[in-house]
Amino acid sequence: MKPLFLIGIYLAAVTLPLILSVLLGGPPRQFHQELASALGILAFAMILMEFILSGRFRATSNGVGLDKTMRMHQIMARVALVFALLHPLLYQGTPSGGPRPWDPDRQLTLTTDFSALSTGILAYLLLAALAVMAIGRNQLDYKYETWRLLHGVLALLIAVLLLHHTVTAGRYGAHPVMTWVWLLMTGVAVGSLLVVYLVVPFWQKARPWRVSSVVRLTPAQWELIIEPQGHSGLEYRAGQFVWLNVGHSPFALKENPFSMSSAPAGGANISFMIKELGDFTRTIGQIKNGTTAYVDGPYGNLCIDNRAEPGVALIAGGVGLAPLLGILRQMRLTGDPRRVKLIYGNRAFDQIAYHEELRQTDVTYVLSEPPEGWEGETGFIDAALLDRVFAEREFREWVFVICGPVIMMDIVEKHLATKGTPSHRILSERFSYD
Repeated sequence: MKPLFLIGIYLAAVTLPLILSVLLGGPPRQFHQELASALGILAFAMILMEFILSGRFRATSNGVGLDKTMRMHQIMARVALVFALLHPLLYQGTPSGGPRPWDPDRQLTLTTDFSALSTGILAYLLLAALAVMAIGRNQLDYKYETWRLLHGVLALLIAVLLLHHTVTAGRYGAHPVMTWVWLLMTGVAVGSLLVVYLVVPFWQKARPWRVSSVVRLTPAQWELIIEPQGHSGLEYRAGQFVWLNVGHSPFALKENPFSMSSAPAGGANISFMIKELGDFTRTIGQIKNGTTAYVDGPYGNLCIDNRAEPGVALIAGGVGLAPLLGILRQMRLTGDPRRVKLIYGNRAFDQIAYHEELRQTDVTYVLSEPPEGWEGETGFIDAALLDRVFAEREFREWVFVICGPVIMMDIVEKHLATKGTPSHRILSERFSYD
């Protein structure tokens, strides 16, 4: 029931300003004017709630899953953008100008006060720009740290601009009660940013980690191990991830999300399986032992502990093996009796990591570019391969944990649905969103 509970809280928070505006507002105006105001109110409330749906709060991301949290963040942002874009257009035909003696509450006219309108216009433009930058982040090809900073600053600026516009230009927002409601909601949204950028880094500074090992696993994949310094470590579940910052101040925007490949039962040290892809990951091999690191987490619910299924199906593509390896290790260390099958896909043979360790597992290797003499599966992880590996009963009764390229996860999830696997037995996690 937790996801439904969180959805209920979201709906209550988004609709509260609209409900109060209806209760506190004056006589109704023409329908298109009321609709314009309603869309503006909903858009502002949804934009403020986007701060909470950022994926950096465990109550939401761990409760319903990072995938669902971030997908909702995306969808609601686009809905809010549509509402915001329609908001001023629906006022067409409404008289505007300065105050009229017969219309002190602006029930019949729109304000032309430039200061009140300018903040709304600027927020209108910045919101569209923010959406374009988020949707086209990969195409724009700028650094993740740059994107994160711009995203946060623009979101904060939009919230402040909309607050001013709402309480100065809006008929409903000018009501004293509504002004306080908007101030409170904006304060919570801004406060959430302060927690992420100030409070959490202060906490991290008091709980540093140290790099204890950096080992090359394959030509482009590394194992990074960190150990706690002056504290007991991190309480986490196998399959979760953290935001990792290596060699920088905790206040620097130099952190990236990585799944932990270690098992909680294996001790306080945390290990990561990292592939060379971006600006930071290409420098993994240059990190020296003893380098200070910080972690923010744990996040995610890609976990199988406290589940009753008789078997566990692990499906990994490339570096997506990391959280599944943590699950495997935890199961071994705790003597978990459930059956396990692992499908592990890569492009080439030399990309297979932890080959010796995985010998202990019922593993099916898949290579899209196999070497001569390869006797394992070839091609990609698809429906036909899944049918060869898993029995009909296993599709219905086992829990399936999936991590890897988005296209692979989409294919696997779709096929599992056609095989009758209940949705609550399909666990997946993405670190890339459109």
